[in-house]
Amino acid sequence: MKFFQASAICLLTLSGLVDARVTPYWSKQHLLGNPEAAVKAHDPYSPKYRDKYDRKVDSEGEGLDPLPYRNGDGTSVLGPWNRARSRQNPDLVRPPSTDHGTLQNMRWSFADSHIRIEEGGWTRQTTIRELPTSIELAGVNMRLDEGVIRELHWHMQAEWAYVLEGKVRITALDLEGGNAIEELEKGDLWYFPPGHPHSLQGLAPNGTEFLLIFDDGHFSEDSTFLLTDWLAHTPKSVLAENFRIAPEVFETIPKSEKYIFQGSMPGPIEKERPQGSAKNGIKKSKLQFTHKLLAQEPKNTTGGTVRIADSKTTFPISKTVAAAHLTLNPGAMREMHWHPTADEWSFFIKGRARVTIFASEGNARTFDYGPGDVGIVPKNMGHFIENLSDDEEVEVLEIFRADEFLDFSLFDWMASTPRRMVAEHLFQGDKERQEKFLDALEKGVEEVGAKDPIRYVPKDGYTGDDELQEEL
Repeated sequence: MKFFQASAICLLTLSGLVDARVTPYWSKQHLLGNPEAAVKAHDPYSPKYRDKYDRKVDSEGEGLDPLPYRNGDGTSVLGPWNRARSRQNPDLVRPPSTDHGTLQNMRWSFADSHIRIEEGGWTRQTTIRELPTSIELAGVNMRLDEGVIRELHWHMQAEWAYVLEGKVRITALDLEGGNAIEELEKGDLWYFPPGHPHSLQGLAPNGTEFLLIFDDGHFSEDSTFLLTDWLAHTPKSVLAENFRIAPEVFETIPKSEKYIFQGSMPGPIEKERPQGSAKNGIKKSKLQFTHKLLAQEPKNTTGGTVRIADSKTTFPISKTVAAAHLTLNPGAMREMHWHPTADEWSFFIKGRARVTIFASEGNARTFDYGPGDVGIVPKNMGHFIENLSDDEEVEVLEIFRADEFLDFSLFDWMASTPRRMVAEHLFQGDKERQEKFLDALEKGVEEVGAKDPIRYVPKDGYTGDDELQEEL
């Protein structure tokens, strides 16, 4: 056994995987059967730890307490310290050595948003007021219990939505007088163009919860146009004239907005649909306000799945919001890329991830995200999403104020550029590394194509030795 351990150490050292300064989670002391000493000597947040490659650290998953130590620099914290927050944001506590500059904050958690509590429901929002970099889009997280209604209303902005849990019934009216009534479940979308009146109602025992996206970062959920608010601020004599009924009928209407309130459970859609002939102006809408995103056939990649919904492909009505639903397998990464036409507004549904944003002029900053967090990446800024966990998926929505989902892949760019040009940019004077990199590009194109949006990453990283990788 000792011979095997010594041989393994020798092999790892010769491969460049273990040295006196860089020892990740598999280490000499782990191999020698002393894991407790290894943890102490190789805690990523300790003075002695060295990692010249800035490997990911899942502090929450590993139960670690991040401290501002990096490769011998930094020191401990003496003052007040929010351990829960530091675990959620380890790359703010100890940024990668490649971070530089004063890039604005690109992260917000719905947990920090004010919750408006109503009868049988609640709502909270992330707008430019909560997150100043959220310029192009605003988000609202809303919950409606069984039978609870988000009252009839409309907005100046378009409304795009993703059902997070439960079941919801929507109603809407189009500009030709056509009505729509539909029931949606987890993973379904809806889109209402600006000014189109609509309502929402929670169904099933637990009602529903959903994410709403509006195509203006300055949007406020508190400033929508509500039916009860309008009627409460209109003379009853005018209401009488408009509806051709005596004014006393309106004596008991609400004196202010209802917004979210408990309603009765609806009947079947066909029984509830207003009965009237097309001749008299009541008809079914020809517009498709909804789309079943999770029922859509995904694009399978080496590291997860991608589903895209935009007006150019699967969701024609969604003219101002495009989106991608991604699942990143344990340890996988959303490849290095950028979006040329719109800011990315990300919503993390499951898992833990880190994102480094490159803003040009030597500026880069790393952020960590978990369930319920919002991330912003301004258009044209390079970035990736790396799953921090080796055991749990990351599920995330990438959302854009655009009619089409568009991105550029760094791998695709490099693979599509003449080999000489790439080599002289990155490895001038180093023929050995030139060939390794160019061969990796060719191998990647041959095996999975130039674009592999979510990339498989071996659990212990790339070693350059497939047999040793399997052993590890």
